[in-house]
Amino acid sequence: MSKLVNVGLIGFGMAGSVFHAPFITNVPGLHLSKIRETRPENIAVANKRYPEATIVGSAKAIFEDAAIDLVVLATPNSSHLSLAKEALQAGKHVVVEKPFTVTSAEADELIALAESKGKLLTVFQNRRWDSDFKTILKIVSENLLGEVVEYEAHFDRFRNFLKPDTWKEEDAPGSGLLYDLGSHLIDQALCLFGLPSEVSADLRTQREDSQIVDNFHLMLYYPNLRVILRAGMLVREQGPRYKIYGDRGSFLKYGLDVQEAALKEGQSPKGNADWGIEPEAIWGKLNTDFEGLHIIGKIESEAGDYSAFYQNVYSAILGDEELEVKPDQARDTIRVIELAMQSHKEKRTIAFS
Repeated sequence: MSKLVNVGLIGFGMAGSVFHAPFITNVPGLHLSKIRETRPENIAVANKRYPEATIVGSAKAIFEDAAIDLVVLATPNSSHLSLAKEALQAGKHVVVEKPFTVTSAEADELIALAESKGKLLTVFQNRRWDSDFKTILKIVSENLLGEVVEYEAHFDRFRNFLKPDTWKEEDAPGSGLLYDLGSHLIDQALCLFGLPSEVSADLRTQREDSQIVDNFHLMLYYPNLRVILRAGMLVREQGPRYKIYGDRGSFLKYGLDVQEAALKEGQSPKGNADWGIEPEAIWGKLNTDFEGLHIIGKIESEAGDYSAFYQNVYSAILGDEELEVKPDQARDTIRVIELAMQSHKEKRTIAFS
């Protein structure tokens, strides 16, 4: 019988209800014990979907519960530091929704606190388990493109209006597209290539009356590689999501991992054998010379599954696996964001430090 790890989920808005609860409850051994939520409409959904979980009105009710082992923070970015500190001080393991923190100094503070308490601390960088990125990891690790010289990744959307009643549209610390979607793109790039030598960025506010950065062009420089990361809210006709060029070949990929759309439609990974499988229409195209063979055509995408994040967290708590998303990696992502903002402000390329 699996050892039970009781989970307290703080926040049951889109992040908590769509991206966390379905995967927590899909991992044997993790038990969603308590949910902190105050909005009646969200409480109704939580009660319907997770009747075994107790709904509470304060984070303290989770922190002070000795039976809770793991706290998951699905809350606004500016609250991550304070809530994670409280959870760690209460002796809980902690999963923080991305972005980790607003500043790298805050991230270092949490990392030091987790180490002093002997508790697991990680960040929900779920896009490492997207089907397209898993496919790219495989292609690069198998050296199918040779030495990669240019990597370009996009996370574009089309929403030419301001979404009402959301903190994500407010001018507040940690808001804006660079923190939101940028956290995913930067994390993926650092997974593939490590830390850059230099960073440069152009940040824009393009929608009328917008108070946040809603478009960015970020470049990470390596000795023999250029990484281009882009996201915008006014991209109606979307181009390739990934373009990767090496000295042996290229890989192009259109379309987005199918998990988010399925989750928003109310689907669940639990018991779904076809979960995270991309349709052939959006498989990527590989064109390369590999071991004397010319290969050109579609490459079947790996299956995506965000459950793997929580499976790893569970196994790491038990001491059976090394943590996949290490807190210092998430801190490095925040550091890149800080340097990108500095680069934009000073209109120059900044050395990574």
